[in-house]
Parts: sequence; structure tokens; C-alpha cells
Amino acid sequence: MSEKEEKKIAEETLSDATETDAQHEAQKTEESAASDDALEAAKAEAEEYKEKYLRAYADFENAKKRLSREKADAVAYANESFAKDLLAVLDSFDAALSAIDKASDEQGDTALFDKLKEGVELTYQQLKKVLEKYHVKEIACEGEFDPQVHQAIQQVESEAHQSGEIVDVMQKGYTMKDRVLRPALVTTCK
Repeated sequence: MSEKEEKKIAEETLSDATETDAQHEAQKTEESAASDDALEAAKAEAEEYKEKYLRAYADFENAKKRLSREKADAVAYANESFAKDLLAVLDSFDAALSAIDKASDEQGDTALFDKLKEGVELTYQQLKKVLEKYHVKEIACEGEFDPQVHQAIQQVESEAHQSGEIVDVMQKGYTMKDRVLRPALVTTCK
């Protein structure tokens, strides 16, 4: 082989190699572009799943907090109906104490009535302490009428009271924590 022929073969080989390298480069660029597109699609899908997860997690946390509050309320007010039933017993004690006072004034023999009254009052106070232990408290009925805790039965004229003030209590009202078990039945001034 002559030097010219060898040069020609070398140039052809180099040309083929350059052409092959160019083809490989083009193929790599296409693969890289396809790979980049696939990567971007995967990133977008991952972001979408992350958003869904965060929303689901937030919903779960909100439900958990709501259920916790509802459970706390259920436990706090579990004895509400029992406490309401005991209010009639308190009313009976109030009536008994009033009857003893009235009978003692009419009869004149106060020693027997005083002992009877003392026994009833001690039992009454004991019952009130037990109820207070469970957050059942009497509603205050002095001064201004409050529709949240008082129920007006009638309105009367009174020189000693201003309009809208409570004149008399017909039946005591009670609360348990922040709930009204029974509103106080009152008369108000016109």
C-alpha cells in the first residue's frame, strides 16, 4: 500500500469514527432529553403525591383534635342527667326548710322544730357539697336579669327594684361547669 492509500484509508476511518461519534452524540442527546422529560414527569408526580399526603395528614389531624374535644366533653358532662335528677331533691329540701320555718313560727314550740331544721339543713348542705364537687352550682339571682341563666315567669311592679332586675326567685337554677342544667325561674320588675 502506498502512503496515499494509507492516508485515504486513515481519513475514511477517521471520517467514519467522527460520523459514528456524531451519531452517538445525537443519540445521547435524545436519550438525555427523554431522560430529563421522564425525570421532570416523575418529580411532578412525586409533588402531586406529596400534596395529597399533606392534605390527608391535615384532615387526619383535624379529625383527631375534634374527636379529642368531643371525648373530653362527653367525659365532662357524663353526669349531667344524674345531676338534673338530683335538682328535684334540692327543691324538696328547700320546701322542707321553708315549711319548718313556717310551722315553727305558728306553733311556738321552737326546740323541736330547731332540731328538725338543723338535721334537714345539715343533710341539705351535705348534698350541695357533693353536687359542687361535681361542678354543679346554684345560679346567682341577685340584680340584673340574664336570659342565659334566668327564665322570667312574670313581671311585677316594685318600688325597691329597677326595671329588668330580679324581684323574686320561684325556683333556683343550676349550672354544671359552663352548661345550664336548669335556668332559675324568676319574677322581674317591669
